[in-house]
Amino acid sequence: MDQPENLPQVPESEAKRSQNANKKARLSPMMIRLRATMAAAKYHGVDLDLRDFATEPGEKSPSPATLARWLNSQGLVAKGMRLKWRYLIRMFNSPPVVLMFKDGSAGLMVGVNPKKGVVFLRDPLGKETDAPVAVDELRLRQAWTGDVLLVKRNRNLSEAEAPINFLWLAKMVLRERVSLRDIAIASMVISILQIFPAFIVMQVINKVVNFHSMATLVSISGLVLILSFYEVLLSYARRELTNVMATRLDARISIHTYNRLLALPLEFFERQQAGRIVGKVSQIYGVRDFLTGRLMATFLDLFTLIVILPFLFYISAPLAWMVVAGAGAIGLIVVLFMPPMMRLYMQRIEEEMERASRMYETVAGIRTVKTLALEPARRQEWDEIIAVVSKWRLATGRMSNWPETLVMPLEFFINRGVILIGAYICLTSPTAGVDAGAIVAFMMLGNRVASPLVNIAKLMSTIMEVRTALGQAGEILNNPTETKELTTGLRPRIIGALSFEDVNFTYPGGSGRALKNLTFSIPAGTMLGLVGRSGSGKSTITRLLQGVSRNYTGFLRLDGVDLREINLTHLRRSFGVVLQDNFLFRGTIRDNITAGRPGLTMDDVIRAARLAGAEEFIERMPAGYDTEIEEGSTNISGGQRQRLAIARAVIMDPKFMILDEATSALDPESEALVNANLERIAKGRTMVIVSHRLSSLVNCDKILVLDQGIMQAIGTHDELLETCEIYRTLWLQQNRHLDPNKKESNQSNGHGNSTMLPKEA
Repeated sequence: MDQPENLPQVPESEAKRSQNANKKARLSPMMIRLRATMAAAKYHGVDLDLRDFATEPGEKSPSPATLARWLNSQGLVAKGMRLKWRYLIRMFNSPPVVLMFKDGSAGLMVGVNPKKGVVFLRDPLGKETDAPVAVDELRLRQAWTGDVLLVKRNRNLSEAEAPINFLWLAKMVLRERVSLRDIAIASMVISILQIFPAFIVMQVINKVVNFHSMATLVSISGLVLILSFYEVLLSYARRELTNVMATRLDARISIHTYNRLLALPLEFFERQQAGRIVGKVSQIYGVRDFLTGRLMATFLDLFTLIVILPFLFYISAPLAWMVVAGAGAIGLIVVLFMPPMMRLYMQRIEEEMERASRMYETVAGIRTVKTLALEPARRQEWDEIIAVVSKWRLATGRMSNWPETLVMPLEFFINRGVILIGAYICLTSPTAGVDAGAIVAFMMLGNRVASPLVNIAKLMSTIMEVRTALGQAGEILNNPTETKELTTGLRPRIIGALSFEDVNFTYPGGSGRALKNLTFSIPAGTMLGLVGRSGSGKSTITRLLQGVSRNYTGFLRLDGVDLREINLTHLRRSFGVVLQDNFLFRGTIRDNITAGRPGLTMDDVIRAARLAGAEEFIERMPAGYDTEIEEGSTNISGGQRQRLAIARAVIMDPKFMILDEATSALDPESEALVNANLERIAKGRTMVIVSHRLSSLVNCDKILVLDQGIMQAIGTHDELLETCEIYRTLWLQQNRHLDPNKKESNQSNGHGNSTMLPKEA
């Protein structure tokens, strides 16, 4: 923002200066740099959360590149770069620019005045209304490293949300326009250099051999050596440029694909087989190989064709037209065979996806396969799948064999027949201008031209495969993502007050409502238990709270804010969630407890483990908190895995926790230990606990009873025993051993014909 020359300089009071100085003294330079970045983001309407920032290993203070990655992941567009003063002073009407200082901190440049030669800086720890300070070049150089962070709002998320198709591929490639330009220049020069050997050979045959001129041979030999040296040098440079560009494209496609996959909602993964998802997304790597392999080679061959083809017409127009006609016939054959090849190839890909899915299913469920001795049945299913895949693979191979067979005579004609025709013209029409040297030169150049023409024609069949692969990957990656919800929305301070008002929800494809006119509210700090038979809607409530499903009607408010208006990343980071079946990553116990929070100390890890009742078994392990968790958590028990998951949930001291059957995998002793700690865990936070074991909910402040998505009652344990028939029935079902009249009741109902109680959820 260009500041007017008569900008008033508001003097700062001594108290205010002292306050800012004390604030800076308390914050490290790294934190000041982060605050400056957050202030720049807030200018564009994005409130950043420090918990989302991860430092790079070995960095004392985050670099502009690290900060740019953070901002880009939050929906902004940021770029770190080095600027000179003369460019910095010209940044009129620009949003706040983060200037990196030598001590590791940063400042905010909010304006420039080229006439006076000053920039205006604002303290990132101050208020937005504070007057900026004018700084000239000499004073700024004493503190400024020359690095800046440019930030702007991403008003166009087209690249992040664009469909995966050929247009997307083209944009990916065109982003490397500088490398493409350099490769094109190198290819043009190499193509020109490749013309000279053919004409040199023609001169050797026509001049040196016919006239026995040794001087001409020596001169031509020297010229050949010089041209060969430059061709080798340029070829190396072109291969290096191509390799760099291919690597950049590969990295960009891989990152984009992975980010798109992570942005898909959980509901999508729940409806799809994991093996099919992995198989279809993996098709994108075939596209990557096409971009960095066949397409690049054909692109380079195109320059050879453009440069050499005119010289073929110069040597002999009839022979050149024969070469072009042969290549055109090859292209026609490929085009005619494309539709049937497309149909067969798509069917083959579909069956290969089924094969990958079955393989993944077997590996994921190998424990069940082994314990139930299912190997023979799985082998039979696998043999049937392999038979189907082999059938379609053979069909596609046979179909592709036909055009390749039909093309071979045309290739032979281009490489051999044209030369024979040229020799015939030379013998029968001496006045046609085709001599022995011209025939040899045409053969050398013709081979260089024929190969690109044939490759361009054959490329169409490869494009068909890429199109199919793109379609397969697009079936997964082109689904609606959560990107907008993850990067936009409110970031209120979570306290824990919860209210449902006439909430209705139906699962996609469901026949009935999972929640029906649900209305209740609890204050912050409440321990709420959810009870009901199977399918009553308990887990549905937890899904809505986590933002997994947002297409409900009615109002679900957290601290008075509609849940759909809250930033999804902020919401999930503010919650502690423990599921019935929790996944632990490969790594140490400490890594799993911190789980993306590497900045937390060992004291935080120990405190969380103690709260979850996990400290006791961790300390018995040989390596303690540094014990490695194997893939699938095979080296720890189910109860130990559950307690580590609880520790992972409480380590960030969330104000809202969800325990969905969190103690179901625990033995009685471990469950008693965790339940004893629940009151300490629940202190100062709201907890929603789903459990089939009603004994673990006795101490809840409120218990919500659901049946077929309808709230039946809400109250304390004692109140529900008195007033709610469903709750009382479930309680008696689980605690009949405590009923002294149990034996008499059974006898009164006859031999084993006791009154049937409702099935436990």
